[in-house]
Order: sequence, then C-alpha cells, then structure tokens
Amino acid sequence: MNRPEILAPAGSFESLEAAVKSGADAVYFGAGHFNARRNAANFSHEQLTQAAGYCHACGVLVYLALNTLVSDGELPDALELVRLACEIPVDAIIVQDIGMASLIRRAAPGMRLHASTQMSVHTPAGVNFLAEQGFSRVVLARELSKSEIAQIAETAKDKIELEMFVHGAHCMSVSGQCYLSSVLGGRSGNRGLCAQPCRLPFNAGSESGFDLSLKDLSLLEHVRELVGLGITSLKIEGRMKRPEYVATAVTAYRQAVLGQSPSPELVRQLGAVFSRTGFADGYYKAQRGKNMFGTRRREDSPGPQVLRQLHALYNSLPQTVPVRLNFSMKSGLPVCLTAECEGKTTRAQGEIPQPARTRPLDRQRLVEQLSKTGGTPFFAQSVDIGMDNGLTLPLSAVNALRREVLERLFEMRKQKVKIDFFEPQQMPQNRRDAGDGIPCKKIASFRSHTQIPESVKNRQNPLDLIFLPLDTPLAEADALTRAGLRIGFDIPRGLFGREAEIKNRLNEIKAAGVTAVQAWGLDAVALAVRSGMTVYGGTGLNLFNGMSAGFLRQTGLAGALASFELTAAQINRLESDLPLGVFAYGRLPLMLCRCCPGKNADGCARCGGNTSLTDRKNISFPVVCDGSCAQVLNSRTLWIADRLDEFRADYFYFSFTDESAEECAEVLAAYANRKPPQGEYTRGLYWRTVY
Repeated sequence: MNRPEILAPAGSFESLEAAVKSGADAVYFGAGHFNARRNAANFSHEQLTQAAGYCHACGVLVYLALNTLVSDGELPDALELVRLACEIPVDAIIVQDIGMASLIRRAAPGMRLHASTQMSVHTPAGVNFLAEQGFSRVVLARELSKSEIAQIAETAKDKIELEMFVHGAHCMSVSGQCYLSSVLGGRSGNRGLCAQPCRLPFNAGSESGFDLSLKDLSLLEHVRELVGLGITSLKIEGRMKRPEYVATAVTAYRQAVLGQSPSPELVRQLGAVFSRTGFADGYYKAQRGKNMFGTRRREDSPGPQVLRQLHALYNSLPQTVPVRLNFSMKSGLPVCLTAECEGKTTRAQGEIPQPARTRPLDRQRLVEQLSKTGGTPFFAQSVDIGMDNGLTLPLSAVNALRREVLERLFEMRKQKVKIDFFEPQQMPQNRRDAGDGIPCKKIASFRSHTQIPESVKNRQNPLDLIFLPLDTPLAEADALTRAGLRIGFDIPRGLFGREAEIKNRLNEIKAAGVTAVQAWGLDAVALAVRSGMTVYGGTGLNLFNGMSAGFLRQTGLAGALASFELTAAQINRLESDLPLGVFAYGRLPLMLCRCCPGKNADGCARCGGNTSLTDRKNISFPVVCDGSCAQVLNSRTLWIADRLDEFRADYFYFSFTDESAEECAEVLAAYANRKPPQGEYTRGLYWRTVY
C-alpha cells in the first residue's frame, strides 16, 4: 500500500464493525487487563478470535494493544495472551513495557512489535534504538512538530515504520506517560485505568481554571503533508468512544488520504460527534499556547439527529478485497463456480443446465450476475466464463452459487498461518539480597549546584553520586569534583528537537572528565550509551518488572530507579543483576508537559521557570520548567526515612527541587538517622494498592 493506513480504535465489537465498514485499513483493540483502556469494553479471548477473524476476512489488519506496565506476578497471564495472539494470529502487538517487549521477542520472534506512544520516544536516536531492538514500528509522541517529525522520518527511512496519532484526545503529559491519576487516586494511567484528573479544575492563573485540559487533536488539514513525510500509519484515538465517532473519523481521514477534501458537513459532524471546544494542532505547527486548551461542554455532545445521520457511514462493507471468479457451464454437467483470493480457493457446484427453449443464458448476463458481490468485502477483479452455447440456468441458481463460494471464501480468510510461540526460559534470579552487609548507596539530584550543602561537601552527610542539570557550568562541576565529590549530569526528560545539542553537550562533559549521567527516557539512554557514558536510569523508564531490569542491564545501564508505582513488596521481589534504586525523597514528578500549564494563563511572561497549579481543594502543585518542557510535581514531598529498612535496594535516590541548601542538609541528616516525617508529607504508593 503506497498510501498510509488508516488505523481505527475498537473498544467494542460495534466500534470494530463501524471501523471496518467505514473503510479502516487496520484496527487496534485490547483484550483482558493489559491495555491502556481497561475501562473500554475490550475483548474476551473468544471475542478476540472472532474480531480478528472478521477483520482478516475483510482485508483489515489487527493490532493487539498490550500497552500497559506489567508486574512480575502478571507476566505469566500476559504471556498467555501473547500465545493466544500468535494462534489467531494478530498482525502486531503494541507494547509499552520494555520488559514485556523483551519477553515477546523471546517467545514469539515472528510477531511484529509496535512501540507504544507511552514509550515517549521523540528523537531520531530513540527511534533508531527501537529499530535495533527489533521493533517494526514506533508510535511517535503526539507532541512533535512537523520539522521534528521530518527529521525522524529521514533517519528512520527503511529502518522502522512510523505511526502517528492524527485525531482524538490529547494527554497533557507527554505521550500519556502520567502519574497524576495514580498518585492522587490510586488508578494508574500507565496501567490502563486513568481517572482523567487533568480534566478537573487546575488553575495556573488563567480565566478558565482548567490549565491541564487540552483540546482534542486534529491533523485532518495536514494529512497530505504527513503522506509526503512518509508516515506509515495515521492513528485515530478513541477506544472509549462510540461507533459513530469511529466511523466519522475514519471516513474523514480516508477521504483526505485519497486526496479528496472532506465535505464541510463531514468536518462539522466530526466536531459534533466529539470535541473539547474544538480541535488543536499546536504541537504539529510548533504553536504551543493558550489556543490548545479546552474543556468538554454540553454543546460538544452529539444529539440524536447527528448520531442517526452518522449511521449511514457504516451501513455496509466496502468492497476492497479482489476475487477472481471462474464459471463453468457445460452440457450434461453440473455448473461450477470457483473463487480465488490471495492464495485461497473455493469451489461450488450447482444444478445441470438445460437446453434453452427460447433465449439461452449469455456470457454478458453471467458476468453481470457474478459481479454482484454487495454485502461482502469482495469485488470481482475478473470473471472468466467457460460455457457451451445454447444452455440456460435460472439466475437464482447463479446467485446461489456466488453467495456460496463467497461465504466459504470469507470463512477461509478468517484463518491465517499461526505464529510460532516458544515458552521462554525463566530469567536467572541473581539479584543480591540487600541484607548481605553491603550498605545502600545514596544518589541525589539537585536542581542547582547552589543547593549542595556543606555537610555533603565535608562528608558529614556523604553522597555516593550527585546529579546536576546538564547545563550546569563545567567550572562548577569541576570545582565540586576537585573537592572530592562524584558528579554526574541529568539529561532532561524532554529532548524534542535537541538531539544534536545533547550530543554535543555529552561530548563536552566527557572531555571534561565527567562520565556519569542520568537518563529519564529511552531517547536519552540511546544518546548516552552511544556516547560511552556511565548511565543511570530515571523513573521515566518505567522499570516495572525484572525483565525490564534485565533489558536495561543488557543495554548497558549501571543502575536504574524502580517505578514509584510499584509497592515496596513488589520492588523487593524484582529479580535482576541490575543495581536498583528507590525514589526515597522529593516531589514525585507527575507530568512532563511540552505545553506548559502556565501558557493558558500569561504564557512565559513572568514565570521564570517556576509556577504552580492549584486544584479545586486549593492544594498547590509546583511546576518547574527548563525552557523546553515543564514538569508538574506532587504537592507533598515523599518521605520514607523511617521505613528505609523495608526496602531491598542498591541505592536510595533523593530529588531536591525547591529546597534551600540548609533544607537539603536537614533532609539528608534526617534520613541518616531514620527520622519520622514532620508536617505535610506523602508515603507515595509504596504501601498503597494501585489499580
């Protein structure tokens, strides 16, 4: 297919039928509990087989979303779903969890893997890294601009397919990798149960007071540009939305891909069936600001009349599957019709034709009748007739033969060759026990070198490794190194369009003798490992199971933080030889935003890199910005000083953001003495059930 595919969401069988009948080239859906829309209807194992068969018979590809983080205890059930997916088989599996992806590569090397957008890959280096890891496609971050997409497309050419969201909901946090729902309400967006707290009032000083709520995405007017860039797949978001929404979006984007201009009425209906005060394309156009924010209003909901109109978009199947028909009518023999499609052939016999008394059945009439394939996904690519002259047959008999062979062919096309599945060997359990007498290390990040207290410099409260912002002057880092401190640098989480800049900076710090860095995403990991740095992984890598830890170890990491969405007990059970860290102190990073919440208020006029959000309960959440992306931090500081002994960890991690040097010293002293918390604090999710 020379044009990009239209990829539609299917949160129910009704939506799946709407997608297929309105002309989608591929659909994606979840099954069970391992997908990012667990509140959608989703599919049981039996329904998964039925749905995939229906789609394959209609010439539509099927992608299974297995795109949540998976704990060690859940891996066997997730692997069973993979085994079923290989039997059906689906055409690809969409994966967020790097450990799960590693497991699938072992168990089903023939299965195509698509990297979920929640992997947050947004640089050429990150995309190439995924290609090297065996992914056949990557779903790009929604927050990329046209020029950034073009740069990625140029370097990814012939290496890996690129898929893009072109329509549907915008997550405020980059690529939907968000912790706001889990930290505030125990429902994890990374685990498919986002409660969408971002749609509630959070005020950074705007008139609306909804400064975490973005309008829905629409790139309908940019489709031809995306085709020119070489995007493989145009993805529509919406597994929680109704069939009419799916059909309308598929119809509009299909028309645009084919070079047609969707009618003004269809565009109006697209907004009427679902929007949030209209649509936005600010990321694509690199115009991130107030116009991107919006909320769902009563008038944004479709009325019954609109829904009735949209039903017409998916009344019947499009005839897109070519079939070759061969009809034989010989004197004294039963008539025979053979149908062949993509290597599958079926044959049916009818009654014996009779000599015609008046008008014999002619070749042209037979071709016309056999070409009437309405109600099926087939169209007659060719109709060959082999017949003796002077014979006749009731047209009803011809029609019956046509129906019989096409029904058989439809059923045959439901079956595809299974993908080999091999039961993988268990990972070696060679993680050391924290009780073996080796003291746990302490690693800390400071937002500024001025926060480093004298008690750290004089070894009263020693730290094994200190990370500073990547743009810290080398002279400051050098002075700290000469004072005997081990210094590393934090690579920013958001690297949009900054790959060359980051590469150059890594070369500079390496030349200056600093070799340790902390990488918060796969983009940074790819750059840092290639630069020969000693790499530690941040929480943005979402290390949720032992397979992920093993993958990161093989990639070359020296250590990584376990996901703070894991409980303490789950962290303690992780099996890997990768040194594991626990986020022990600081404000948990809840969101990474490329469109800062403050842009819905006064933009960047007087922020200075520091603003805050206030929720409906008047609780304040700090927002810190590095000029490229902003991070929304938790309102309360994580404190586990008095419970450190409950962890098996190789190092404890301290994140200092808005503390003074004196406050940093007090925190480190309190942790050294295992002191209980004072004032407002949080225990995070370490002793809570997260769904």
